[in-house]
Amino acid sequence: MADSDTPHLPGLLPEAIHRAVKPGTALLRLETTQERGGVLDGAWWPRSRDIGAELPGLITALTEHLGPVTRVGLDASAWQELPTRLTIDDRVVRIDSFPVGDDTVLITRGENDHFALLVVPPDATPDAARAAMARAVRADNVTRAEQILIDTGSTRQT
Repeated sequence: MADSDTPHLPGLLPEAIHRAVKPGTALLRLETTQERGGVLDGAWWPRSRDIGAELPGLITALTEHLGPVTRVGLDASAWQELPTRLTIDDRVVRIDSFPVGDDTVLITRGENDHFALLVVPPDATPDAARAAMARAVRADNVTRAEQILIDTGSTRQT
Protein backbone atom coordinates (compact mmCIF):
# COMPACT_ATOMS: atom_id res chain seq x y z
CA MET A 1 0.00 0.00 0.00
CA ALA A 2 1.46 3.37 -1.00
CA ASP A 3 1.69 6.21 1.55
CA SER A 4 -1.02 8.08 -0.38
CA ASP A 5 -3.33 5.04 0.02
CA THR A 6 -2.88 4.93 3.79
CA PRO A 7 -5.97 6.28 5.51
CA HIS A 8 -5.36 9.19 7.88
CA LEU A 9 -6.50 8.29 11.37
CA PRO A 10 -6.97 11.05 13.93
CA GLY A 11 -4.13 11.26 16.42
CA LEU A 12 -1.72 9.19 14.34
CA LEU A 13 1.27 10.60 12.53
CA PRO A 14 2.16 9.35 9.05
CA GLU A 15 4.99 6.84 8.78
CA ALA A 16 7.04 9.49 6.95
CA ILE A 17 7.71 11.18 10.29
CA HIS A 18 10.36 8.54 11.00
CA ARG A 19 12.28 9.23 7.78
CA ALA A 20 15.13 11.70 7.39
CA VAL A 21 14.08 15.22 6.43
CA LYS A 22 15.65 17.56 3.90
CA PRO A 23 18.05 20.20 5.26
CA GLY A 24 16.17 23.42 5.99
CA THR A 25 12.93 21.60 6.85
CA ALA A 26 11.47 22.72 10.17
CA LEU A 27 10.63 19.92 12.58
CA LEU A 28 7.47 21.38 14.05
CA ARG A 29 4.27 20.21 15.73
CA LEU A 30 1.35 22.48 16.55
CA GLU A 31 -1.59 21.95 18.86
CA THR A 32 -4.56 21.01 16.69
CA THR A 33 -7.39 22.46 18.76
CA GLN A 34 -8.89 25.93 18.45
CA GLU A 35 -9.10 26.42 22.23
CA ARG A 36 -5.37 26.83 22.81
CA GLY A 37 -5.91 25.93 26.45
CA GLY A 38 -2.56 24.29 27.14
CA VAL A 39 0.57 26.02 28.37
CA LEU A 40 2.24 25.51 24.98
CA ASP A 41 0.91 25.86 21.44
CA GLY A 42 3.44 23.59 19.81
CA ALA A 43 7.00 22.32 19.69
CA TRP A 44 10.02 22.91 17.47
CA TRP A 45 13.16 20.81 17.13
CA PRO A 46 15.91 22.89 15.51
CA ARG A 47 18.93 21.02 14.20
CA SER A 48 21.47 23.59 15.52
CA ARG A 49 21.77 26.76 17.63
CA ASP A 50 22.39 28.86 14.50
CA ILE A 51 19.27 31.04 14.41
CA GLY A 52 20.04 32.33 10.92
CA ALA A 53 19.97 28.77 9.61
CA GLU A 54 17.03 27.53 11.71
CA LEU A 55 14.53 30.37 11.93
CA PRO A 56 13.64 30.72 8.22
CA GLY A 57 12.28 27.17 8.03
CA LEU A 58 10.28 27.65 11.22
CA ILE A 59 8.79 30.98 10.11
CA THR A 60 7.91 29.61 6.66
CA ALA A 61 6.13 26.63 8.22
CA LEU A 62 4.32 28.75 10.81
CA THR A 63 3.22 31.30 8.19
CA GLU A 64 1.68 28.48 6.17
CA HIS A 65 -0.42 27.39 9.16
CA LEU A 66 -0.94 30.59 11.17
CA GLY A 67 -0.52 33.48 8.77
CA PRO A 68 2.23 36.12 8.79
CA VAL A 69 4.58 36.09 11.77
CA THR A 70 5.73 39.55 12.87
CA ARG A 71 7.98 38.85 15.88
CA VAL A 72 9.94 36.05 17.48
CA GLY A 73 11.06 36.11 21.12
CA LEU A 74 14.10 34.04 22.03
CA ASP A 75 16.58 33.82 24.86
CA ALA A 76 19.83 35.26 23.46
CA SER A 77 21.93 33.00 25.69
CA ALA A 78 20.60 29.93 23.87
CA TRP A 79 21.47 30.98 20.31
CA GLN A 80 24.56 31.91 18.34
CA GLU A 81 24.62 35.59 17.30
CA LEU A 82 21.00 36.61 17.70
CA PRO A 83 20.13 39.34 15.14
CA THR A 84 17.41 41.95 15.75
CA ARG A 85 15.59 41.08 12.52
CA LEU A 86 15.65 38.68 9.59
CA THR A 87 14.04 38.91 6.19
CA ILE A 88 12.21 35.66 5.53
CA ASP A 89 10.09 35.09 2.43
CA ASP A 90 10.27 38.84 1.61
CA ARG A 91 8.93 39.81 5.07
CA VAL A 92 10.86 41.38 7.93
CA VAL A 93 10.54 39.40 11.15
CA ARG A 94 11.71 41.19 14.29
CA ILE A 95 13.64 39.14 16.80
CA ASP A 96 13.40 40.09 20.46
CA SER A 97 15.66 38.82 23.20
CA PHE A 98 13.80 37.77 26.34
CA PRO A 99 15.01 35.70 29.28
CA VAL A 100 12.40 33.04 28.45
CA GLY A 101 14.88 30.20 28.76
CA ASP A 102 16.39 28.12 26.01
CA ASP A 103 13.38 25.80 26.11
CA THR A 104 10.82 28.28 24.74
CA VAL A 105 10.29 30.47 21.69
CA LEU A 106 7.53 33.10 21.59
CA ILE A 107 5.86 33.78 18.23
CA THR A 108 3.71 36.84 17.51
CA ARG A 109 1.19 36.89 14.70
CA GLY A 110 -0.33 40.27 13.95
CA GLU A 111 -0.14 42.73 16.83
CA ASN A 112 -1.03 40.72 19.93
CA ASP A 113 -1.65 37.07 19.05
CA HIS A 114 1.10 35.11 20.81
CA PHE A 115 2.11 31.46 20.54
CA ALA A 116 4.55 29.66 22.85
CA LEU A 117 6.54 26.77 21.41
CA LEU A 118 8.68 24.27 23.28
CA VAL A 119 12.22 24.20 21.84
CA VAL A 120 13.73 20.72 21.88
CA PRO A 121 17.53 20.93 22.13
CA PRO A 122 19.25 20.09 18.82
CA ASP A 123 21.23 17.27 20.42
CA ALA A 124 18.18 15.46 21.85
CA THR A 125 17.73 11.89 20.71
CA PRO A 126 14.93 11.29 18.19
CA ASP A 127 12.89 9.27 20.70
CA ALA A 128 13.21 11.92 23.41
CA ALA A 129 12.42 14.70 20.93
CA ARG A 130 9.30 12.91 19.67
CA ALA A 131 8.11 12.32 23.23
CA ALA A 132 8.68 15.96 24.22
CA MET A 133 6.95 17.29 21.10
CA ALA A 134 3.96 14.97 21.55
CA ARG A 135 3.54 16.04 25.16
CA ALA A 136 3.84 19.75 24.34
CA VAL A 137 0.98 19.67 21.82
CA ARG A 138 -1.53 17.88 24.03
CA ALA A 139 -4.57 20.12 24.45
CA ASP A 140 -4.66 19.40 28.20
CA ASN A 141 -0.96 20.02 28.80
CA VAL A 142 -0.28 22.19 31.86
CA THR A 143 3.41 21.29 32.18
CA ARG A 144 5.97 23.98 31.40
CA ALA A 145 8.56 23.45 28.67
CA GLU A 146 11.52 22.98 31.02
CA GLN A 147 9.76 20.18 32.92
CA ILE A 148 8.69 18.43 29.70
CA LEU A 149 12.32 18.34 28.57
CA ILE A 150 13.41 16.96 31.93
CA ASP A 151 10.64 14.34 32.02
CA THR A 152 11.37 13.10 28.49
CA GLY A 153 15.17 13.11 28.79
CA SER A 154 15.46 15.86 26.18
CA THR A 155 17.37 18.37 28.29
CA ARG A 156 20.27 20.24 26.75
CA GLN A 157 23.49 18.25 26.83
CA THR A 158 26.59 20.12 28.08
